[in-house]
Amino acid sequence: MSTDMSGKVVFWHRELPPLEAELMGGHTVEATSSRISGKIARHDDLWRQCEQELMANTEARLREEIGRLGGRYAHVLEEVIEPRHDDRTGETWLRGRFEYALYR
Repeated sequence: MSTDMSGKVVFWHRELPPLEAELMGGHTVEATSSRISGKIARHDDLWRQCEQELMANTEARLREEIGRLGGRYAHVLEEVIEPRHDDRTGETWLRGRFEYALYR
């Protein structure tokens, strides 16, 4: 089945996919933001910058997975976002794990 990637295919939490969508199963996808110098604190400007990039990367990963698995929509049900820090390089980034239901 071909997926129309120009329309809305990723639905977050309370957003629901179209009524005609059929559940195919549950899946998980992980994504990260770019690494930045220094440390970030939850909800500071650097956090927000990394979070925006993480969410854009997650949406792109979900679109890839929808196509790869032959689905049409993804409904993100749960997410865990954690900061990561590399003491050796002094870099910090965000890592997200997203549980979603795949629909056709």
